[in-house]
Amino acid sequence: MNRMPTAAVSGGSLVGGYLVANKSGVRPLGGVVLAAAGSWCGREWYRSVGPGTTGMLLGIYLGSFGASHPLAKKIGAWPSVLSVAAVTAVATYLLADRPATALALPAKRSAPAG
Repeated sequence: MNRMPTAAVSGGSLVGGYLVANKSGVRPLGGVVLAAAGSWCGREWYRSVGPGTTGMLLGIYLGSFGASHPLAKKIGAWPSVLSVAAVTAVATYLLADRPATALALPAKRSAPAG
């Protein structure tokens, strides 16, 4: 069974959470989106990459959310949200979603006899 890529969920939920909070005018609703997506991603990460990488990815996810606020004061809300969502999605892809074959190193070649 193919699993849903967590990079799309982690990055998309940062955009979706902002959109829900902004359009509804109720900031905690955006937090509900983030909490639900973060919980789902955390469960998937724990199953696929273990507790250490899960902790790192949750730190990136929460850190991105936190960083988006001061960044928004410098570059604007949407550019900030899109930037941190992209960083989160790329990190998630590289650490959790990338196929295992992409991580494989080439086999060592034995030295020629002689």
